[in-house]
Amino acid sequence: MPPDAVVLDLPFGGRWMARNSPARRVPSHGTDLFGSTYAIDFVAVGDNDLPAPRSWRSALSVEAPEIFRGFGEPIVAPAEVTVALVHDGEPDHSARRSQITLLPYTLGQARRVRDGIPAIAGNHVVLALGRGGPFILLAHLRCGTVMVDEGDRLVAGDRVGECGNSGNSTQPHVHVQATDSLNWTTTRGLPVAFRRDRGIDGETWLPGESEVFDAGTL
Repeated sequence: MPPDAVVLDLPFGGRWMARNSPARRVPSHGTDLFGSTYAIDFVAVGDNDLPAPRSWRSALSVEAPEIFRGFGEPIVAPAEVTVALVHDGEPDHSARRSQITLLPYTLGQARRVRDGIPAIAGNHVVLALGRGGPFILLAHLRCGTVMVDEGDRLVAGDRVGECGNSGNSTQPHVHVQATDSLNWTTTRGLPVAFRRDRGIDGETWLPGESEVFDAGTL
């Protein structure tokens, strides 16, 4: 974990799994586009470490986002911040765990990139840690749940919305990344780390790929 990592609280409570972690590879999502170099995804899971019950649809079809553990979970500010950007109104679409349904979705990736940040991040908020950054993106929020406005001052733990499945998302999750600017064409991604104990200075870590952990209560 780089010594200059942007240190944050976890923006949720409960049991979660890390995916596309920069602890595994950089760039974590296979690209530097839109400042995603060190981005990390979090998927809420149950006691069985699954995001949703499995059925025939898991292998052969799409699934309703409402059956997933994370859909609708509160997402909160991970630090004392100012709201820099807000976007809501993108639909939550069906979840895809089936390889059969993932293939056509993958083929649409280039189009979503051309369509820009709303198509990629879906409903999202960008939070400024200082006047000139760094900036924290919380993406794929549930449609209609963003409850902050640009210019709002927040403290860690203030609610910003709910976990959803909007934008470039195959199942409900929250995407977290830090960048050095709000210019999505030139911004650089910054390393991130998280406090194990929310709001308390002490041990920080970067969850490993597929690591399951308890984020505590909000």
